Amino acid sequence: MSQRTTGQGGGVNPLRDPQDRRLPRIPEPCALVIFGVTGDLARKKLLPAVYDLANRGLLPPGFVVLGFARRDWGDGDFESLAYEAARKHARTPWRDEVWARLIGNVKFVGGSFDDDAAFDRLAQTLDDLRDSHGIQGNAAFYFSIPPAAFPVVLKQLARTGMADNAKSGGWRRVVVEKPFGHDLQSAKELNDLVDDVFTREDVFRIDHYLGKETVQNIMALRFANNLFEPLWNSKYVDSVQITMAEDVGIGSRAGFYDSAGAARDVLQNHLLQLLALVAMEEPTSFDAAEIRAEKLKVLRAIKLPQDPHLDTVRGQYLAGWVAGERAVGYHEEEGVPPDSTTETYVAVKLGIQNRRWAEVPFYIRAGKRLPRRVTEVAIMFKKAPHLPFNATDMEMLGNNQLVIRVQPDEGVVLKFGSKVPGTTMEVRDIAMDFQYGEAFTESSPEAYERLVLDVLIGDRTLFPDAAEVEQSWQVIDPLEEAWQGTKPEPYRAGEWGPRAADEMLGREGRAWRRA
Repeated sequence: MSQRTTGQGGGVNPLRDPQDRRLPRIPEPCALVIFGVTGDLARKKLLPAVYDLANRGLLPPGFVVLGFARRDWGDGDFESLAYEAARKHARTPWRDEVWARLIGNVKFVGGSFDDDAAFDRLAQTLDDLRDSHGIQGNAAFYFSIPPAAFPVVLKQLARTGMADNAKSGGWRRVVVEKPFGHDLQSAKELNDLVDDVFTREDVFRIDHYLGKETVQNIMALRFANNLFEPLWNSKYVDSVQITMAEDVGIGSRAGFYDSAGAARDVLQNHLLQLLALVAMEEPTSFDAAEIRAEKLKVLRAIKLPQDPHLDTVRGQYLAGWVAGERAVGYHEEEGVPPDSTTETYVAVKLGIQNRRWAEVPFYIRAGKRLPRRVTEVAIMFKKAPHLPFNATDMEMLGNNQLVIRVQPDEGVVLKFGSKVPGTTMEVRDIAMDFQYGEAFTESSPEAYERLVLDVLIGDRTLFPDAAEVEQSWQVIDPLEEAWQGTKPEPYRAGEWGPRAADEMLGREGRAWRRA
């Protein structure tokens, strides 16, 4: 007999099976405490996500948003900021009645991170909300703050007992935004610090790419169908290309970006997570621990380039044109040193040392000021071992491809050869194109909607653990060491990166897919 769930009133719902995922998952009464609530992330992503979740009926009646920032504000000031942020950036249609229900549950505590009195007030506010809003001691702390501020905030949460599940009488969780350190050593120190204050099961390291529907669809595509998995190996796959292209520059992020670069900013987290999902073995169940175990096996099996100078490329954009508009070069961006050697483009050839992927190269590239914004995974299949057609009839035939578009225009494209109508046997590539926006009536939730909801529910499936983070740095640190003292290759804004990236694939008879 299946286990039955207990409702908020303490009764048992005999019709609800916890394994039935068709019913909406709604958290227990709780508070979401956002540190750095006046920053871009909170205003553009987190507060709109809270409204969208409320609009979809996925938040409990006893739910509170508690903002913390260095402002001399009352609840009314924060309500105004939250209203403007949600109204401007919400994904779902605006409904005043939804906001009216939320507004009474929006609170603010002002103070700096080293202000003991402010954290004492925060702790008292959470205690008061237990009675006034019935949150039962449940709270998630979202660190929408620079990593340098993590230690002092964690120590304050430890000092006040706010991180203690037993003392609070409910659950206490922490959400940590990337970057998870800047190398392996700093990542270990950060992981140890967070795991020391909170229990390991209550730490959620957020990678917003894993909240995207199309990223989760990689697992559905592979493991819910028998069509692709038999071909998902070195016998049929020639190579895999993972592309994350951005048409924008660094904007106002010069302070962070110039000390990080493309490899630390997106390769270490987003792109290696995509690689792990594409290459992992089928888990025994759709359980968080099982999925993370399979991803970790892939990350540990990554084979680094034997010669980083041949199989990696770093680039830096010069002035050029993107989408018909003039774009300045990286050195002309505000806050960037004129002699900076930070890369804004990176391309790397990696291997995976296991039976499934032996000898299959994984080409990963990411860059800014490229012709257009696109993130995709392309599985490039081997050509048929024998083609009975005339060579001239196949000039337009390339490799079969399965392309998973993560953003924008989310969907899946299957490219294969077909006869051209006419009196001759001419064969060329055509595409079958599935788009989320056309196939489903409900639009995909924004990544932060899914991830915030998962935190409040306690579902860690889409969150990398400490071992994954540290193993990813084991890939990046040797590359960064090999790049020491080198200068990135120049490319003009609006181009698909440096010429050396094309030559890297060209030496092996391959070419980048035109994204």
